[in-house]
Amino acid sequence: MQVLVNSDRHITSSVSVAERVKAILWPSLDRFANRITRVEVHLSDVNGAKHGDRDKRCVMEARAAGVAPLAVTDQAPTLRQAIEGASDKLERALERTFGRIEDSAKDSADEDTITIEALTEPEQRGKQH
Repeated sequence: MQVLVNSDRHITSSVSVAERVKAILWPSLDRFANRITRVEVHLSDVNGAKHGDRDKRCVMEARAAGVAPLAVTDQAPTLRQAIEGASDKLERALERTFGRIEDSAKDSADEDTITIEALTEPEQRGKQH
């Protein structure tokens, strides 16, 4: 899984920032790593030089094979909180998406499976008449 970190002009991005983002993101997405090809992280300062509540924004977009890209956003007073919030949201979005895929695959497999009872029912009905 490739993680790309981008930032706006108000946030100084460096290798250490990218490593911190990966450290926060990895525990949430580790179990999906074989299904996700890339996660793009966009960090921004909403108010620029001014400070305020929910001043920092983190947008994460995950690209996985066979599904449309998933994007989530979180805003918080600090970058760390915004990254953690977006990471949690992305984990839940991936759980829902992959869960639906697995449920639909299971349902179609169940439809193709015929039980012994279903095969013997016509024979038993014929014997009763």
